[in-house]
Amino acid sequence: MIKSGNSIIYLDNNATTPIDPRVLEAMMPYLTSNFANASSTHKFGVKAYEAVKAARKQVAELIGAETNEIIFTSGATEAINLALKGYSDLYSEKGKHIITVTTEHSAVLDTCKELERKGFEVTYLPVQNDGLIELEKLKNAIRKDTLMVSVMIANNETGVIQSIKEISEIAHSVDAVFMTDATQAVGKIPVDVDELGIDLMCLSGHKIYAPKGVGALFVRQRSPYRIKLTALLNGGGHERGFRSGTLNVPGIVALGKACEIAGKEMNENAEKILKMRNYLEAELLKIDGTFVNGNLEHRLFNTSNICFKGIDSEALILGLSNPEGDLPLIAVSNGSACTSASIDPSHVLMAMGLDENLAFNCIRFSLGKDNAKEEIDVVINQVKNIVNSLASLTFD
Repeated sequence: MIKSGNSIIYLDNNATTPIDPRVLEAMMPYLTSNFANASSTHKFGVKAYEAVKAARKQVAELIGAETNEIIFTSGATEAINLALKGYSDLYSEKGKHIITVTTEHSAVLDTCKELERKGFEVTYLPVQNDGLIELEKLKNAIRKDTLMVSVMIANNETGVIQSIKEISEIAHSVDAVFMTDATQAVGKIPVDVDELGIDLMCLSGHKIYAPKGVGALFVRQRSPYRIKLTALLNGGGHERGFRSGTLNVPGIVALGKACEIAGKEMNENAEKILKMRNYLEAELLKIDGTFVNGNLEHRLFNTSNICFKGIDSEALILGLSNPEGDLPLIAVSNGSACTSASIDPSHVLMAMGLDENLAFNCIRFSLGKDNAKEEIDVVINQVKNIVNSLASLTFD
């Protein structure tokens, strides 16, 4: 429970981001005066439709897509389900083999498990200790009947960035489509669907300072693939028949604005946040028994997953989020927010070779554009104090 009067230092931006005030300003009229259904043909409906059209262009421009390749969804999880299930169902005659990675988000892994129950064969590629896959293992796993390859751009827990262009080229070598969960990457680093060879790509608004409940799926409609999907939701034929349902106009407008802002401010944010992340990491690594999980070179600039050997992560999180006196509440996590109810160790860290005990000793710090250097100083001091306290209790 948040104590009244405590300020908050938020370092859990990979779980969700606050809404940018400019995004909120852009979406508010479509919650109040311009509330019409975008499918209505009267003047107010047309105005809502035009707002959706403008947002579609904003999303497309950020990722180098065409506007007709953007399908709005309720978030990345729905987009992932639509991409994996929709493509597999429609093109199953081409093959029933899918390749993904053991460190993917649960939205991908759980969907693949469901496809296995429907008769598909899924290969789950292992990762190296740094979180990267070996391209040779992908080459050895891919087959003539491989239907699709799904590899996320950046991992939500470690920030590790995969070699997406090379991976897509391997997939295309057997005419398999390449899908990627870009939820953590879009808006943080440059993502161009043509340059990277992406055929299906998922993203979510609440990772880029837009509200929860809105996302998008990129569905390639140009050479070499003009992809079709079996719809998960029927009724009305919205979003070119890919995704029926009344459009969330305020959310879509917000997502478009967030994409526009991200495109303009990406480099500035990256430089600022990287400096803070590196400073935080360097200071925390002075604590005995600490190390960073994941490749240090190929990772997001805002993410640091640190193992505090012998320190229970839940106890550390509890100490940071329930501070003594007037100290600020500090929000961090020990894994994906989508699996936080689970008492199991992180499947990502376990796949990277950590044993169960060490996996329970890890904290993810994910910084955002609203953080300041002064906040990082406070976090460093509080983490060190709590770790020392917990270490003395363990020793006693």
